[in-house]
Amino acid sequence: MLLLWVFMGLFAGYASSRLYKMFKGSEWKKIALRTALVFPAIVSAIFFVLNALIWGQKSSGAVPFGTMFALIFLWFGISVPLVFVGSYVGFRKPAIENPVKTNKIPRQIPEQAWYMNPIFSILIGGILPFGAVFIELFFVLTSIWLNQFYYIFGFLFLVFIILIVTCAEITIVLCYFQLCSEDYLWWWRSYLTSGSSALYLFLYATFYFFTKLEITKLVSAILYFGYMLIASYAFFVVTGTIGFYACFWFTRLIYSSVKID
Repeated sequence: MLLLWVFMGLFAGYASSRLYKMFKGSEWKKIALRTALVFPAIVSAIFFVLNALIWGQKSSGAVPFGTMFALIFLWFGISVPLVFVGSYVGFRKPAIENPVKTNKIPRQIPEQAWYMNPIFSILIGGILPFGAVFIELFFVLTSIWLNQFYYIFGFLFLVFIILIVTCAEITIVLCYFQLCSEDYLWWWRSYLTSGSSALYLFLYATFYFFTKLEITKLVSAILYFGYMLIASYAFFVVTGTIGFYACFWFTRLIYSSVKID
């Protein structure tokens, strides 16, 4: 899994620079650096803190220094250069053409109804994707934290497909309502709408901790919440990306159907 993530840096750099260029960006090195560093840096920072706590407890479960060094090498020695190569190739390609010309002067966004408030719609949008994985999440957490066997991977894959479809659908629906209200700032909202399901994931992990687990030591509790924070952050990035690309495809589709005389 680690090797796959490292080598996929090539595609990550390519995709980010293509999108960046479409949004009239010019500094491809800056976007490549962010692509290569932001997600792994946050995950690594949390992981190193948790590992330091395990070291402090003199536990055999701590990741050895050699393994840590190997992970750092995989990140900076292979992943980061591949992201830059992908970004360079992607930025040299011609920019993705918008289906219609956009106005240089931004239009004033009219006052929105209460239910179109960004915070409210973002929080509502995360409920459905979380609901799609809610039952399966219980079994996954049980297998991780209570050492029970998990063997229905086929069903897990099916739930993942349902999650992708649900994220895309709810984000497209809310994006459509937003565009109908003449609010054209859809890109970050679409990302956060489906990504907010990660908040519910972390809240459920907190509920699971207090109802199913019997952890009394402070370090063990910090480890649990640290690892669940990493999982929630990864879930946020995955679901947010699905939501954004679904809206990206949707807006291009509807505006390409607009007839301009």
